[in-house]
Amino acid sequence: MNIALIAHDKKKDDMIRFVVAYKKIFEKHSLFATGTTGTKIQEATGLDVHRFCSGPLGGDQEIGAYIANNNMDMVFFFRDPLTAQPHEPDVTALLRLCDVYSVPLATNMGTGEVLIRGLEQGDIDWRNIVHGNTDRVTEI
Repeated sequence: MNIALIAHDKKKDDMIRFVVAYKKIFEKHSLFATGTTGTKIQEATGLDVHRFCSGPLGGDQEIGAYIANNNMDMVFFFRDPLTAQPHEPDVTALLRLCDVYSVPLATNMGTGEVLIRGLEQGDIDWRNIVHGNTDRVTEI
């Protein structure tokens, strides 16, 4: 599955700890991230991460385009709700796209853990149907 990893500045450490904790699960999937977040994840884990631009410079929109084209299966976007973001309209658009295209989205570590455990157990296999990979789907 294609998984996006995004974190606001004050949540980057949380994202790094999260990916380190679940590295064994993440390494089985294709990872995509906004600029700085992707670099920090690569440095901390050694995982291969396709890096887009930094969020404020268009990275959120690049990931949004993947979602709109059904090329992203899950998004972990650890947001900082207490700090104003100069690119807030882009953030809102990304969240909206996840809803429109039924892409599972975690905006904090608690929900992230539920999603990553669901991924590990095969609870997200329905996304394979979207891509025509029905041979990988056990039973929904």
